[in-house]
Amino acid sequence: MNDFYDDLETKNPAEREHELFQRLPVFLADISSRISGWQARLAGIDTAALSDRASFSQLPVMRKPDLMALQSENPPFGNLADPELLKGSRIFMSPGPVWEPQAPGPDPWQSARALYSAGVRAGDMVLCAIGFSMTPGGAILDEGIRALGATCYPSGVGNTEMQARAVEALRASCYVGTPDFLGAILEKADEIGADVSSLDKALVSGGALFPSMREAYEKRGIRVTQAYATADIGSIAHETYHDGKLCDGMICNENLIVEIVRPGTDVPVPVGEVGELVVTTFNKAYPLVRFGTGDMSAVIEEPSPCGRTNMRIRGWMGRADQRTKVKGMFVDPKQIAEIVASVDGVEKARLVVDRKGSSDHMVLQALGEGISETRLREELHKTTKLNGDVELVTTLPNDGIVIEDKRDYSS
Repeated sequence: MNDFYDDLETKNPAEREHELFQRLPVFLADISSRISGWQARLAGIDTAALSDRASFSQLPVMRKPDLMALQSENPPFGNLADPELLKGSRIFMSPGPVWEPQAPGPDPWQSARALYSAGVRAGDMVLCAIGFSMTPGGAILDEGIRALGATCYPSGVGNTEMQARAVEALRASCYVGTPDFLGAILEKADEIGADVSSLDKALVSGGALFPSMREAYEKRGIRVTQAYATADIGSIAHETYHDGKLCDGMICNENLIVEIVRPGTDVPVPVGEVGELVVTTFNKAYPLVRFGTGDMSAVIEEPSPCGRTNMRIRGWMGRADQRTKVKGMFVDPKQIAEIVASVDGVEKARLVVDRKGSSDHMVLQALGEGISETRLREELHKTTKLNGDVELVTTLPNDGIVIEDKRDYSS
């Protein structure tokens, strides 16, 4: 389907960027006036001057350990939410624990756009086979389904026989949930003779959708689209189709500022380079500003053939949290970034951790020109308090990995 959810999806990219960064200073001033945690976090910052990506990148990235610490000190939300705006809403908890409030209003997690791209329309019956207990997964999708005028059957997870019977009885046209659980329902339907032929589309998230899995579903007449979402933010990006063909990557959701930064730092990477996905919401009740998802991705520079004009990313490409213990001490990507910044000529570096005999051994691979190996080795020891070798290289993989742990513990 090539029609669009609204006019925002085809907005001129420069106009979208301009409007987002016109909204941002006003939004930051508003939340710092109402929410004590944001007042403290933004203290001393001229929010009016944050008018583009370059100036915005001066703000530190808030990562999940930071959020958990703030919530632990001031439960449940670390003084980062407006309790008045959350009245009459819901509260969820993800492992950590991390507390996540639901903002008021329809489609608060912004999942309707991804569902619409997957083909969900008013009148559809949707089997929502994702958890509704404690974590917000089920609510994220349920709110979007109902905002579209579709009907949601909140089936949750488990009991594949009842799930298959529900599809048959309700003539459900869409499945939402994890990729593999759809296969389990279809397999059970075949086993018990349930008619699930009404299913013709699915929006999946929360697990790997292997090409063979997608192909198997398509052979049964089910077109599968992936969404990328987190419990903190909601829907961030989703796949699209054009003329019946799947487009590469995922289109970012509207009303978000999406950045890719070098893992362990606050610094955006060049377009196309793999790094950590950082997202800013305009959620007045529970704002998250430069929130590090911990997930890796990269921007695709070329516009999507589907006609949507927002930023396109490659989807989930692994985890950015590469903190690694070497000889009993943790080495963090942030430390590697400090080394890169302190040694002349270093453009990029990668710490490779392996074993040499029975001991941990690390090598700092550095890319650049005019680099002093001696200086680099000294800085490696000074920063990590560990000895390691240095290797000057002419290329490094574009995979976002800053610390590569190659140790084999099987022997």
